[in-house]
Amino acid sequence: MKYKKFLVTGGLGFIGGNFLKLLTSKYTKSKFLNIDKHTYAASKDLAFNLKKNKNYFFKKIDICDFKKLKKEFYNFNPDIVIHFAAESHVDNSIKKPDDFVITNIIGTYNLLKLLNRKIKIIHISTDEVFGEANKKSFTESTNYNPRSPYSATKASSDHLVRAWSNTYGINYNIVNCSNNFGPFQNNEKFIPVIINSLLKKKKIPLYGNGRNIREWIYVEDFVNAIDFLIKKNFQNETFLIGSGYAIENINLIHRIIKIMKNKTKIKIEKNQIKYVVDRAGHDKVYKINSNKIRKLGWKHKTNLNNGLSKTIDHYINKSKKVL
Repeated sequence: MKYKKFLVTGGLGFIGGNFLKLLTSKYTKSKFLNIDKHTYAASKDLAFNLKKNKNYFFKKIDICDFKKLKKEFYNFNPDIVIHFAAESHVDNSIKKPDDFVITNIIGTYNLLKLLNRKIKIIHISTDEVFGEANKKSFTESTNYNPRSPYSATKASSDHLVRAWSNTYGINYNIVNCSNNFGPFQNNEKFIPVIINSLLKKKKIPLYGNGRNIREWIYVEDFVNAIDFLIKKNFQNETFLIGSGYAIENINLIHRIIKIMKNKTKIKIEKNQIKYVVDRAGHDKVYKINSNKIRKLGWKHKTNLNNGLSKTIDHYINKSKKVL
């Protein structure tokens, strides 16, 4: 591994935590510093597991606190920065956009101010910056059209990264990914909401008519894609990463119900779904064309059903520990 010192922001979050879980074990001779604000979205289970690794270090820091961030950044002196830290729940961005503007834009700006030409940044972004996919899947050349406070702040941070490369010569990769799912995801996200609602024998809330289409990728596949890009060491490139598994929200619910019927003795009613008023500015379709990275040799390994099965097992086991 070329890089010996990884600075990871947001490494107690769902994707960042899974990234650290994999790479700290894989690259034992490298050091990993996790800078995380430790908000409500932090995973206690991931935090506990990561502590066991001798090459893992943690600092509770808000990336918006430039003074503290600067001190730890220079003390650690990283070779590469993997930037996961972000406010990411769209519903919350509609209710309270201030937090998203501050963390996603100012936080990214603070990191960029500390970089130089020798330190690479891999900036983790979202497919939502492109708006609605309609008939065509998103590609690296799709125009930006963010339609929520969340996606607008992520689009802004993407633009900042490219501007810093153009102006100051920093080396970057931007990764726009489809919806991730898997173990350790925060309970407020769609798939955990479905699973936990079924486990607790509650109605599953579903926006609008449930026909919105999302593309889903199992988190380990996405983490492996980031690892793939780190090893390839591309300069100043953008990559879209998805699985190709696009499905209507209502059909995703039915698929999860079917899997859970085979795993549990929970009685699932026919009217399990509770339709709720649609979210403001709710995009209809997100779909990604991942041909650019696939042509270079990366491919996802987990199909949708297998990924859902592993995810359901995780939340079933978690619910048993609570009881």
